[in-house]
Amino acid sequence: MSTVFTDIINGRSPARFVWTDEHCVGFLTIEPRGPGHTLVVPRLEMDRWLDVGEDLLAHLMVVSHKIGLAQREEWESDRAGLMIEGYMVPHLHVHVWPSWSPFEFHPGGIDCDANPVHLDVAANRLRSRLRLNGHGERIPAEPGR
Repeated sequence: MSTVFTDIINGRSPARFVWTDEHCVGFLTIEPRGPGHTLVVPRLEMDRWLDVGEDLLAHLMVVSHKIGLAQREEWESDRAGLMIEGYMVPHLHVHVWPSWSPFEFHPGGIDCDANPVHLDVAANRLRSRLRLNGHGERIPAEPGR
């Protein structure tokens, strides 16, 4: 089951990576709910979160937690939103974004026409904050990888 996320992970499609390790990657979505909205995606092609092992699921949550903390600090948000949805792309992914309102969880809360410049700025800010938080070894050297 190859998906657009598989293409992104393997470098066949562009993305704004903010995290990479042996089990997962994090990159900004092109349809964000807010600045720095990141998708945490396992390298393993798996559709449903209930079908992955507990170790991988725990790892995805730990990475999502680190990204959420960085987002909350960088954008001074009240909370970090987290959602596992998975209907649009059949490849497990965790949405993490700085959150100010429960209305952001509504399907209509996404920006379907996000400005690429704003996405680039948000990705750079989030990478910088993750480095400040001590995760530099997980931040890609090249912004697009």
